[in-house]
Amino acid sequence: MPLRRNVTPWASAALALTALLAAGCAGSAGSTADDGRPAARTSLDTSPDLSAGTPHGYVEGAQEAAGQQSRLLLNDPGTGSGRVLDLITGETHETTPVTGAVRLGTDGRFGYLHTAGGTRVIDGGAWTVDHGDHVHYYSAAVRDVGELPAGARAQVRADATVTAVTDEKGRAALYERTDLERGGIGPARTLPGTYTGAVVPYGEHLLAFADEGGGPELVVLDREGERVAAPGVACEQPRGDAVTRRGVVFGCADGALLVRAADGADGAFTAEPIPYGREVPARERATSFRHRPGSDTLTAVAGGDAVWVLDVAARTWTRVDTGPVVAANTAGEGSPLLVLETDGALHGYDIATGKRTARTRPLLSTGERTDTGERTDTGTRTDTGERTGTGAAVIEVDRSRAYLNDPAGKRVFEIDYADDLRLARTFDLDIAPVLMAETGR
Repeated sequence: MPLRRNVTPWASAALALTALLAAGCAGSAGSTADDGRPAARTSLDTSPDLSAGTPHGYVEGAQEAAGQQSRLLLNDPGTGSGRVLDLITGETHETTPVTGAVRLGTDGRFGYLHTAGGTRVIDGGAWTVDHGDHVHYYSAAVRDVGELPAGARAQVRADATVTAVTDEKGRAALYERTDLERGGIGPARTLPGTYTGAVVPYGEHLLAFADEGGGPELVVLDREGERVAAPGVACEQPRGDAVTRRGVVFGCADGALLVRAADGADGAFTAEPIPYGREVPARERATSFRHRPGSDTLTAVAGGDAVWVLDVAARTWTRVDTGPVVAANTAGEGSPLLVLETDGALHGYDIATGKRTARTRPLLSTGERTDTGERTDTGTRTDTGERTGTGAAVIEVDRSRAYLNDPAGKRVFEIDYADDLRLARTFDLDIAPVLMAETGR
């Protein structure tokens, strides 16, 4: 349904860019494909021609490829065992053991394993650099970067320049991205004040909800933490955020708030509410978002038996009634809504009509079918769509495939969502992939 718009301009800057980094592979996961073969990696020669200067796109120590180099970061909190699964070759690489992790997040290259004592950073060794009119894909060695002094409830957000870490008390610190790319964690710069939710790097600034006497206030900060502007747009009970090509989306009690660069206005941003358009009970609000990086279509669980789909481009919400929800995601752009339900099967829904269009056989092993999509004895859903606990299945989506982890079965399924949810490959593992996140995107 079309929704009213209330656009407020405010000061800021343009998006920062870039990358460098690392990840490789060793070992192997048992992989069975529908055609019996893993997809082949196509690489380009990235050796610099010193006589002509450094070539465009050259990154020292990395291999450039013709296509996306997708990998899955996997962890078993019980044993601490970790793996990186290369989705091109089917090989696995063992990572530093991290016991007791309750969450796994990623910024597209680095994985962040949150424990009570700190947050371990793993370089997944695959990333994408988007130059707008063209894209570069890189791979390098998987490596342990170190530990951030931030506990289980810390929230990590990053762009090409900085990594922002907000702790459970709302204090935020910035780390230089180049230090992580070089394989270590550099000194932190602590921001003044405290904030509700995550501090989100965007453009050359930071977006945050400052804790004020009258409640959280949306502010734009420079990279030193000094306030540049406050648009004065209401967002009650902010919870959840997602960065899209059209701007940053924040979840609010009455819908969402889209913060983006203003069209045709140099150095200006707008803050635009996207309301639900109706009363929504607190338990059915969108408080965490999942989407394919680069897509403008977001998903969020709506209570226990429905999913919200937010079309950022159209500024509209759609509620799709499903069965009891464990996890949801979509590739957007005409792709089906993917919903893992408590029957252990993956279901596909047409977002426009709400009708179910496809269903797999039950995929999850016994023990993963009790999550109602809101809270269970095996896991909870966080503000960023990450999952916690000991039986937390997730759906990761890229441009052509979806991935579903089966912790009890020690395997990951690859689904061709454009072909009636065809099971394309099954990766058998030597650990329980309780926590999973995709990198390389």
